[in-house]
Amino acid sequence: MASSLTKDSVQPGTPGSEKTFFGHPRGLATLFMTEMWERFSYYGMRALLPLYLVAPGGLHMSAATATAIYSVYVSLVYLLAMPGGWFGDRVWGPRKTVAIAGGIIMLGHLTLALPASGTFFAGLGLVAIGSGLLKANISTMVGQLYHGPDDARRDGGFTVFYMGINLGAFAAPLVIGTVGESVNWHLGFALAAVGMGLGVVQFLLGSRHLDPRSSVVPKPLSAQEKVSTLRKAAFWAALAVVFYAIVGFSGHYTLKWILVPLTLLGVIIPVMVLARIKRDKELDRSEQSKMSAYIWFFVAAAVFWMIYDQGGSTLSIFADSSAENSVLGWNFPVSWYQSINPVLIMSLAPVFAWVWLALNRRGKEPSTIVKFASGLVLVGVSFFLFLAPLSIAGDGHKAAAMWLVAIYFVQTCGELLLSPVGLSVTTKMAPAKYASQMMGVWFLAVTAGDATTGLLSLFGVDLDRTGIVGMEATLAVVAGLAVWVYRKRVKELMGDIR
Repeated sequence: MASSLTKDSVQPGTPGSEKTFFGHPRGLATLFMTEMWERFSYYGMRALLPLYLVAPGGLHMSAATATAIYSVYVSLVYLLAMPGGWFGDRVWGPRKTVAIAGGIIMLGHLTLALPASGTFFAGLGLVAIGSGLLKANISTMVGQLYHGPDDARRDGGFTVFYMGINLGAFAAPLVIGTVGESVNWHLGFALAAVGMGLGVVQFLLGSRHLDPRSSVVPKPLSAQEKVSTLRKAAFWAALAVVFYAIVGFSGHYTLKWILVPLTLLGVIIPVMVLARIKRDKELDRSEQSKMSAYIWFFVAAAVFWMIYDQGGSTLSIFADSSAENSVLGWNFPVSWYQSINPVLIMSLAPVFAWVWLALNRRGKEPSTIVKFASGLVLVGVSFFLFLAPLSIAGDGHKAAAMWLVAIYFVQTCGELLLSPVGLSVTTKMAPAKYASQMMGVWFLAVTAGDATTGLLSLFGVDLDRTGIVGMEATLAVVAGLAVWVYRKRVKELMGDIR
């Protein structure tokens, strides 16, 4: 574990080697706290979002519209991680990009805090843009603190960093959710802005401990590329302004004119990116084969995230209207359900790691494909479980809170099987030409899954209906079984990757 490393293990010349953070470079504390506060603001707002959208004192929308907006928002955050990484690599460098991103996120939350529906969607857009800019670049800076991939402390450093994510995600619904639901929605959004503000301040104060490479633009745009990029951006921006001006002045504008194009982009762009890489003639036969195998993992992951991320929308809205949100007579805010996953992650991740090590010593650790397939099956099982509280609510009764806790528990186990494996297989199977881009491609699986959920909601599918939930559960289980059945074929395509 990271905490067992001593100060003596720090190698000379490591940034911040005079002072350490659990035996790691001092800069890790800066990035840990920045990510913790950013996740605090992100997950706090996300816990409130669907509830505010359907609340009579909020925007009072239908559950389908609220689910669509939530899904589009989450898909955009992950979609924008790719251009966010591009900005860090080509325009500002990681450190400047993260500082600017934090400011944009804070401004977005402040905009959400304004008691006006007209500014609400602008606030969501700002938070999505800022999160996309921050997401890829802060992880890059964590890696820069160590002496390359062979530094023995590297994996432990990312583990400590990951704990910051989950600490922020755990605390956010308990603080921001409680204030938003019990006191005032907009005050809750304002608290998210305060959290991000604290993150930005400590990042700026502690940035001197970061590696000097974090201020360097790895591959700056040439003057010609800058002009070309600005022209293209101006063209598409002008086209969007003209299009929506025509739609608005003609009296045909509705929210769907924004949501449908964004959800379609969330499905189309991932497909285009994968197709472009797969068709690249510069890839050798081995890389082409690995990309064919990777498509299996990508499609399966999109199905997983399509169901998993409904824990913050479909399940949350169901809990708000149809669950008995109390334990032993003690009532709690609906947003608190969103703290279940991060606390389970922090509790179960060490257990899973220990199990894999124990099985590995016996030569019985499941393969990457088996773990991935099992994660898919589990997320399907979680929605089969969802059928029980849906049936209880259908009979006119309130479903017990423990049904929802059980669903989140099964989903978290599925996440611990699939998500780390997906990240690992992405880095291992990435063609050399696309090594720095493939993590963004993995995030696009989340985009595709959430965009699919958004499209279903926009076209009138009630995602909390027994038939639809059963179909989604079946789809995930069948997808998991398909990956398992064709595991030998996928292994062949993966070549030397295990």
